[in-house]
Amino acid sequence: MFFVFVLLCSQAAGLHAFTASTTTPNIAVKENNGADLKCDFSADFGSAPRVEWKFSNLKGSQSFIYFDGQITDKFKGSMTQYIGGLRIEKATRLNTGDYYCEVSGSGGYAEVMVKLTVLVPPSVPTSQIPTSATTGRRVLMTCSDKDGSPPSTYKWYKNGTPMPEDPSKFPNFKNLTYKLNPQNGNLEFPSVSKADSGSYFCEASNGQGGPQRGPATTMDVRDLNAGGIAAGVIVALLAIALLCFGLWYAKKKGYLPSNKPKTTVYTQPSQDYRDVDDGEFRQKQSFVV
Repeated sequence: MFFVFVLLCSQAAGLHAFTASTTTPNIAVKENNGADLKCDFSADFGSAPRVEWKFSNLKGSQSFIYFDGQITDKFKGSMTQYIGGLRIEKATRLNTGDYYCEVSGSGGYAEVMVKLTVLVPPSVPTSQIPTSATTGRRVLMTCSDKDGSPPSTYKWYKNGTPMPEDPSKFPNFKNLTYKLNPQNGNLEFPSVSKADSGSYFCEASNGQGGPQRGPATTMDVRDLNAGGIAAGVIVALLAIALLCFGLWYAKKKGYLPSNKPKTTVYTQPSQDYRDVDDGEFRQKQSFVV
Protein backbone atom coordinates (compact mmCIF):
# COMPACT_ATOMS: atom_id res chain seq x y z
CA MET A 1 0.00 0.00 0.00
CA PHE A 2 2.83 2.36 0.83
CA PHE A 3 4.39 1.75 -2.58
CA VAL A 4 1.07 2.51 -4.34
CA PHE A 5 0.71 5.70 -2.32
CA VAL A 6 4.22 6.86 -3.27
CA LEU A 7 3.54 6.08 -6.93
CA LEU A 8 0.30 8.06 -6.96
CA CYS A 9 1.99 11.03 -5.29
CA SER A 10 4.81 10.99 -7.80
CA GLN A 11 2.32 10.91 -10.71
CA ALA A 12 0.32 13.75 -9.18
CA ALA A 13 3.48 15.77 -8.74
CA GLY A 14 4.35 15.10 -12.37
CA LEU A 15 1.14 16.80 -13.48
CA HIS A 16 2.46 20.04 -11.98
CA ALA A 17 6.11 19.71 -12.91
CA PHE A 18 6.19 23.22 -14.35
CA THR A 19 5.56 26.38 -12.40
CA ALA A 20 5.76 29.90 -13.83
CA SER A 21 6.17 33.17 -11.97
CA THR A 22 7.16 36.76 -12.61
CA THR A 23 8.87 39.49 -10.65
CA THR A 24 7.22 42.15 -12.83
CA PRO A 25 3.44 41.55 -12.65
CA ASN A 26 2.76 45.25 -13.31
CA ILE A 27 5.08 47.45 -15.34
CA ALA A 28 4.67 51.15 -16.16
CA VAL A 29 7.15 52.81 -18.51
CA LYS A 30 7.15 56.10 -20.37
CA GLU A 31 6.56 56.03 -24.07
CA ASN A 32 9.65 55.28 -26.20
CA ASN A 33 11.44 53.65 -23.26
CA GLY A 34 12.37 49.97 -23.05
CA ALA A 35 10.56 47.38 -20.91
CA ASP A 36 11.56 43.92 -19.63
CA LEU A 37 8.79 41.42 -18.90
CA LYS A 38 10.04 38.59 -16.67
CA CYS A 39 8.88 34.98 -16.87
CA ASP A 40 10.65 32.49 -14.61
CA PHE A 41 9.78 28.79 -14.62
CA SER A 42 11.09 25.58 -13.08
CA ALA A 43 10.91 22.08 -14.46
CA ASP A 44 12.03 18.60 -13.59
CA PHE A 45 15.45 17.66 -14.87
CA GLY A 46 15.76 16.43 -18.41
CA SER A 47 12.69 18.27 -19.75
CA ALA A 48 12.69 20.92 -22.46
CA PRO A 49 9.68 23.18 -21.92
CA ARG A 50 8.02 25.06 -24.75
CA VAL A 51 7.74 28.82 -24.12
CA GLU A 52 5.28 31.10 -25.90
CA TRP A 53 4.31 34.74 -25.44
CA LYS A 54 0.87 36.18 -26.26
CA PHE A 55 -0.35 39.77 -26.21
CA SER A 56 -3.89 41.05 -25.54
CA ASN A 57 -4.40 44.76 -26.25
CA LEU A 58 -6.92 47.12 -24.67
CA LYS A 59 -9.53 46.19 -27.29
CA GLY A 60 -9.27 42.49 -26.38
CA SER A 61 -7.53 41.41 -29.58
CA GLN A 62 -4.93 38.66 -29.03
CA SER A 63 -1.84 37.82 -31.07
CA PHE A 64 1.30 35.69 -30.73
CA ILE A 65 4.59 37.48 -30.01
CA TYR A 66 6.89 34.49 -29.59
CA PHE A 67 5.76 31.22 -31.19
CA ASP A 68 7.50 28.05 -32.37
CA GLY A 69 10.88 29.28 -31.18
CA GLN A 70 10.87 32.72 -32.85
CA ILE A 71 9.39 36.21 -32.76
CA THR A 72 6.43 36.51 -35.12
CA ASP A 73 6.63 38.81 -38.15
CA LYS A 74 4.40 41.44 -36.58
CA PHE A 75 6.81 42.03 -33.67
CA LYS A 76 10.18 41.43 -35.32
CA GLY A 77 12.60 44.26 -34.69
CA SER A 78 10.58 45.67 -31.79
CA MET A 79 10.73 42.75 -29.32
CA THR A 80 13.30 40.15 -28.27
CA GLN A 81 12.78 36.92 -26.37
CA TYR A 82 15.45 35.66 -23.99
CA ILE A 83 15.67 32.98 -21.32
CA GLY A 84 13.48 34.24 -18.51
CA GLY A 85 11.78 37.14 -20.21
CA LEU A 86 10.66 39.31 -23.12
CA ARG A 87 12.28 42.63 -24.04
CA ILE A 88 10.34 45.49 -25.67
CA GLU A 89 12.94 47.75 -27.23
CA LYS A 90 10.88 50.93 -27.57
CA ALA A 91 7.43 50.85 -26.01
CA THR A 92 4.60 52.83 -27.59
CA ARG A 93 1.03 53.41 -26.47
CA LEU A 94 -0.04 50.50 -28.69
CA ASN A 95 1.99 48.15 -26.47
CA THR A 96 -0.25 48.79 -23.47
CA GLY A 97 -2.05 45.58 -22.50
CA ASP A 98 -1.67 42.11 -20.98
CA TYR A 99 1.21 39.77 -21.84
CA TYR A 100 0.93 36.02 -21.22
CA CYS A 101 3.95 33.78 -20.78
CA GLU A 102 2.90 30.16 -21.38
CA VAL A 103 5.16 27.25 -20.49
CA SER A 104 4.26 23.69 -21.48
CA GLY A 105 5.92 20.30 -21.76
CA SER A 106 5.58 16.62 -20.99
CA GLY A 107 5.14 17.39 -17.32
CA GLY A 108 2.34 19.93 -17.51
CA TYR A 109 1.44 23.52 -18.28
CA ALA A 110 1.82 26.87 -16.51
CA GLU A 111 0.97 30.47 -17.35
CA VAL A 112 1.77 33.89 -15.91
CA MET A 113 0.52 37.33 -16.88
CA VAL A 114 2.38 40.64 -16.97
CA LYS A 115 0.42 43.89 -17.27
CA LEU A 116 2.20 46.68 -19.13
CA THR A 117 1.08 50.32 -19.09
CA VAL A 118 2.87 52.73 -21.41
CA LEU A 119 2.60 56.20 -19.89
CA VAL A 120 1.42 58.93 -22.26
CA PRO A 121 0.35 62.46 -21.21
CA PRO A 122 -3.14 63.56 -22.22
CA SER A 123 -3.76 65.61 -25.33
CA VAL A 124 -6.11 68.59 -25.61
CA PRO A 125 -9.53 67.00 -25.10
CA THR A 126 -12.30 67.14 -27.68
CA SER A 127 -15.57 68.46 -26.27
CA GLN A 128 -19.14 68.78 -27.52
CA ILE A 129 -20.99 71.74 -25.95
CA PRO A 130 -24.24 73.17 -27.39
CA THR A 131 -24.34 76.94 -27.87
CA SER A 132 -28.08 77.15 -27.13
CA ALA A 133 -30.72 75.11 -25.38
CA THR A 134 -34.39 75.32 -24.37
CA THR A 135 -35.48 75.15 -20.74
CA GLY A 136 -36.72 71.76 -19.65
CA ARG A 137 -34.79 69.87 -22.32
CA ARG A 138 -32.05 67.28 -21.69
CA VAL A 139 -28.54 68.48 -22.53
CA LEU A 140 -25.46 66.25 -22.73
CA MET A 141 -21.92 67.63 -22.93
CA THR A 142 -19.08 65.24 -23.78
CA CYS A 143 -15.31 65.39 -23.30
CA SER A 144 -12.71 62.86 -24.49
CA ASP A 145 -8.94 62.52 -24.69
CA LYS A 146 -7.72 59.96 -27.25
CA ASP A 147 -4.04 59.83 -26.24
CA GLY A 148 -3.78 59.64 -22.44
CA SER A 149 -2.42 56.41 -20.95
CA PRO A 150 -3.51 55.41 -18.39
CA PRO A 151 -6.96 56.71 -19.42
CA SER A 152 -7.62 60.29 -18.37
CA THR A 153 -10.15 61.46 -15.83
CA TYR A 154 -12.12 64.64 -16.48
CA LYS A 155 -13.19 67.83 -14.77
CA TRP A 156 -15.68 70.43 -15.98
CA TYR A 157 -15.54 74.18 -15.39
CA LYS A 158 -18.36 76.71 -15.53
CA ASN A 159 -17.39 80.36 -15.88
CA GLY A 160 -13.84 79.39 -14.85
CA THR A 161 -14.93 77.62 -11.63
CA PRO A 162 -14.50 73.83 -11.16
CA MET A 163 -17.83 72.00 -11.05
CA PRO A 164 -18.10 69.52 -8.13
CA GLU A 165 -19.31 65.97 -8.74
CA ASP A 166 -22.11 66.50 -6.17
CA PRO A 167 -23.51 70.05 -6.60
CA SER A 168 -25.82 69.74 -3.58
CA LYS A 169 -22.83 70.00 -1.22
CA PHE A 170 -21.67 73.41 -2.47
CA PRO A 171 -23.64 76.67 -2.04
CA ASN A 172 -22.73 78.03 -5.46
CA PHE A 173 -24.03 74.90 -7.20
CA LYS A 174 -26.82 73.63 -4.91
CA ASN A 175 -29.55 74.92 -7.25
CA LEU A 176 -28.13 73.05 -10.24
CA THR A 177 -29.18 69.52 -11.12
CA TYR A 178 -26.50 68.01 -13.31
CA LYS A 179 -24.70 64.66 -13.41
CA LEU A 180 -20.91 64.63 -13.88
CA ASN A 181 -19.00 61.45 -14.71
CA PRO A 182 -15.23 61.99 -14.27
CA GLN A 183 -14.43 58.63 -15.85
CA ASN A 184 -16.01 59.09 -19.28
CA GLY A 185 -16.15 62.91 -19.31
CA ASN A 186 -19.95 63.26 -19.65
CA LEU A 187 -21.77 66.25 -18.15
CA GLU A 188 -25.54 65.75 -18.28
CA PHE A 189 -28.39 68.15 -17.49
CA PRO A 190 -31.60 66.06 -17.25
CA SER A 191 -33.72 69.23 -17.37
CA VAL A 192 -31.71 72.32 -18.23
CA SER A 193 -32.70 75.69 -16.75
CA LYS A 194 -31.74 79.30 -17.37
CA ALA A 195 -29.42 79.08 -14.35
CA ASP A 196 -27.29 76.65 -16.37
CA SER A 197 -26.36 79.33 -18.91
CA GLY A 198 -22.65 80.09 -18.93
CA SER A 199 -19.23 79.32 -20.36
CA TYR A 200 -18.07 75.68 -20.13
CA PHE A 201 -14.85 73.81 -20.78
CA CYS A 202 -13.40 70.44 -19.73
CA GLU A 203 -9.99 69.31 -18.46
CA ALA A 204 -8.26 65.94 -18.94
CA SER A 205 -5.52 64.57 -16.65
CA ASN A 206 -3.88 61.21 -15.96
CA GLY A 207 -0.89 62.09 -13.76
CA GLN A 208 1.50 62.20 -16.71
CA GLY A 209 2.50 65.75 -17.54
CA GLY A 210 0.17 68.67 -16.89
CA PRO A 211 -3.61 68.58 -17.36
CA GLN A 212 -4.98 69.66 -20.73
CA ARG A 213 -7.98 71.94 -21.20
CA GLY A 214 -10.34 72.17 -24.13
CA PRO A 215 -11.69 75.44 -25.57
CA ALA A 216 -14.49 77.22 -23.71
CA THR A 217 -17.97 77.44 -25.25
CA THR A 218 -20.90 79.53 -24.02
CA MET A 219 -24.30 77.88 -23.71
CA ASP A 220 -27.36 80.15 -23.68
CA VAL A 221 -30.50 78.61 -22.17
CA ARG A 222 -33.78 80.24 -23.24
CA ASP A 223 -37.45 79.72 -22.49
CA LEU A 224 -39.68 78.18 -25.13
CA ASN A 225 -40.91 80.95 -27.51
CA ALA A 226 -44.66 80.28 -27.38
CA GLY A 227 -45.50 83.51 -29.22
CA GLY A 228 -43.17 82.65 -32.09
CA ILE A 229 -44.68 79.17 -32.39
CA ALA A 230 -48.22 80.59 -32.43
CA ALA A 231 -47.25 83.13 -35.09
CA GLY A 232 -45.71 80.38 -37.18
CA VAL A 233 -48.88 78.29 -36.96
CA ILE A 234 -51.04 81.27 -38.00
CA VAL A 235 -48.81 82.02 -40.98
CA ALA A 236 -48.94 78.37 -42.05
CA LEU A 237 -52.75 78.33 -41.83
CA LEU A 238 -53.01 81.55 -43.86
CA ALA A 239 -50.74 80.08 -46.51
CA ILE A 240 -52.89 76.96 -46.75
CA ALA A 241 -56.10 79.06 -46.98
CA LEU A 242 -54.57 81.24 -49.72
CA LEU A 243 -53.53 78.17 -51.68
CA CYS A 244 -57.02 76.65 -51.44
CA PHE A 245 -58.60 79.93 -52.59
CA GLY A 246 -56.20 80.13 -55.55
CA LEU A 247 -57.08 76.59 -56.63
CA TRP A 248 -60.79 77.29 -56.32
CA TYR A 249 -60.54 80.51 -58.33
CA ALA A 250 -58.46 78.90 -61.07
CA LYS A 251 -60.92 76.05 -61.39
CA LYS A 252 -63.84 78.43 -61.54
CA LYS A 253 -62.26 80.42 -64.37
CA GLY A 254 -61.41 77.27 -66.28
CA TYR A 255 -57.67 77.61 -65.91
CA LEU A 256 -57.42 74.07 -64.61
CA PRO A 257 -58.17 71.04 -66.82
CA SER A 258 -61.54 69.38 -66.19
CA ASN A 259 -61.76 65.75 -65.24
CA LYS A 260 -65.35 65.29 -66.48
CA PRO A 261 -65.75 62.73 -69.30
CA LYS A 262 -66.60 64.31 -72.65
CA THR A 263 -70.08 63.63 -74.23
CA THR A 264 -70.84 63.55 -77.93
CA VAL A 265 -74.22 64.57 -79.32
CA TYR A 266 -75.53 62.53 -82.16
CA THR A 267 -78.62 63.52 -84.20
CA GLN A 268 -80.61 60.84 -85.97
CA PRO A 269 -83.65 61.61 -88.05
CA SER A 270 -87.00 59.99 -87.36
CA GLN A 271 -89.33 59.52 -90.30
CA ASP A 272 -92.97 60.55 -90.35
CA TYR A 273 -94.83 58.88 -93.21
CA ARG A 274 -97.95 60.97 -93.60
CA ASP A 275 -99.18 59.41 -96.84
CA VAL A 276 -98.10 56.46 -98.71
CA ASP A 277 -98.54 58.46 -101.86
CA ASP A 278 -96.84 61.55 -100.64
CA GLY A 279 -93.35 60.03 -100.25
CA GLU A 280 -92.17 62.93 -98.08
CA PHE A 281 -90.88 62.70 -94.56
CA ARG A 282 -89.84 65.16 -91.89
CA GLN A 283 -87.39 64.97 -89.04
CA LYS A 284 -89.47 65.03 -85.86
CA GLN A 285 -86.98 64.62 -83.00
CA SER A 286 -83.38 64.03 -81.99
CA PHE A 287 -81.68 62.22 -79.09
CA VAL A 288 -78.45 62.36 -77.24
CA VAL A 289 -76.13 59.42 -76.61
